[in-house]
Amino acid sequence: MLIREIFPQEKDLFNKLASHPLQSYEWGEFRRKTGVQVERLGFFVGGTLTSGLQLTFHKVPFFNRFVGYYPKGFTPDADQMAALQQLAEKYQAIYIKMEPNVKKPLEQPLAENPSAKFLSKFQIEEGRALFTRYTFELDLNSSEEELANKQNSKTRYNVKLAQKKGVQIIEDTSEQGLQDYLRILEETTKRQGFYAHTPDYFLKLWESLKDSGMMHIFKAVYEKEVLVVWIVFVFNGVLYYPYGASSSSHREVMASNLMMWEVIRFGKAQGCKNFDMWGSLGPDPDPKSPWNGFHRFKKGYGGELVEFIGSYDLVNDYPMYKIYSLAENIRWKFLRLKKKLFL
Repeated sequence: MLIREIFPQEKDLFNKLASHPLQSYEWGEFRRKTGVQVERLGFFVGGTLTSGLQLTFHKVPFFNRFVGYYPKGFTPDADQMAALQQLAEKYQAIYIKMEPNVKKPLEQPLAENPSAKFLSKFQIEEGRALFTRYTFELDLNSSEEELANKQNSKTRYNVKLAQKKGVQIIEDTSEQGLQDYLRILEETTKRQGFYAHTPDYFLKLWESLKDSGMMHIFKAVYEKEVLVVWIVFVFNGVLYYPYGASSSSHREVMASNLMMWEVIRFGKAQGCKNFDMWGSLGPDPDPKSPWNGFHRFKKGYGGELVEFIGSYDLVNDYPMYKIYSLAENIRWKFLRLKKKLFL
């Protein structure tokens, strides 16, 4: 096996083998614009690219050190893990976080996988998840009638109500569409009390993906007022819903419900076979969780709740890893307390 960096002219080959938008070549170029270091490795057998992975390295404030992030790829084998270890050493990374796009029913957690005995050669810890461990997936191979019948009765009622009220769903993958999203996102974050990426982050995202065919912006409009804006991705036959924002205005017309339904119909029209709703709570959701309403909203469309194998840290400097983990725990406790005090 030959392992080397991916060249720009190999972008299309790299993308064909990627299992998730976060592993796409364009996503890496976007992340490069945000100021992080991007590495892409290709694994070649007989001169043919058989798999590839993309990871980012992020500077740790106040230290001349990095942490790496390898999201939504495959589970590395021994040679690939060794290549990751070499990159960690190149960047003097404290660790590389790995969150494979692998479902738990199909593969055991990394540390329990019988085919992963080589892992004893590496320092691997179960880490704090950056990407949600669960999501809802909806099979889009069914007919529209079958998909509508999968919805629970309340969801079906809300979709029909929005249609009856005259809510319109339009695609507007333009800078104006993005500005509408940012305007409503600001209201949403203040109302619901969660953190979101900065406007500059989304501007760079749009600049990087607008011509890729991957990114689509949809707006729900009622009486000439934009109520809901979603950003969705289409990549390698899968539809994804990563970003959404909704206004508090005219919530009685159920614009978000119609948005979800029209996005599902859009995915089918694009030839997508599956819809990954980009995160949910687990099988026994806490009713007090701030995400519980969002979880129930997605569940109403009849998708299957799936679990991924988890988050793992390939540790390169164990003493610094323990210090960094302690500092991160303190930081997140402070941020949660700050939100409670100032909302």
